[in-house]
Amino acid sequence: PEVINGRTHKATVVDLSPWVEYEFRVVASNSVGIGEPSRPSALLKTKAAVPVVAPTNVSGGGGSRSELVITWEPVPEELQNGEGFGYIVMFRPLGSTTWTKAVVASVEASKYVYRNESITPLSPFEVKVGVYNNEGEGTLSSISIVYSGEDEPQIAPAGASALSVSAAEVEVSWQPIAWNRHTGRVLGYEVRQL
Repeated sequence: PEVINGRTHKATVVDLSPWVEYEFRVVASNSVGIGEPSRPSALLKTKAAVPVVAPTNVSGGGGSRSELVITWEPVPEELQNGEGFGYIVMFRPLGSTTWTKAVVASVEASKYVYRNESITPLSPFEVKVGVYNNEGEGTLSSISIVYSGEDEPQIAPAGASALSVSAAEVEVSWQPIAWNRHTGRVLGYEVRQL
């Protein structure tokens, strides 16, 4: 803190965070040194303000068919700047000009799931997440690309063949399913014995 002239009996403290409780002490100083601090003042809470910190790590994906799952890192309490804090989730299909807006009125929220039967599996969406409180809407995150949920594979692997290796083992091989918008990412295969 800056040193204040000895004839001054009040000071303005700046650069405090909104909606945070503070207490203050005053110390006197002279050429010999610094004296003992005063007793702390009563707790004083600064006024609320529109939040200015947007959620970080906005991403998502996964989920079921016809779902768009959006996730983010929650904003810490000391950066919420007031009561009535929540999140504004905005998204649109990649290439669209119209945003869909949803309000998530939970301080602890870190996820929003949009369900709509018209969503094509693995469709890219532009997504941004903002904040609000009783003072108004605050900052939005930068845009992230998030893909809608996948559907189960619609085609079977081709070229299945089996080769006897021993009296107790058979080696089974097949052609993998290529990735495309309709099959999504194949995470594994199941070999069934008939």
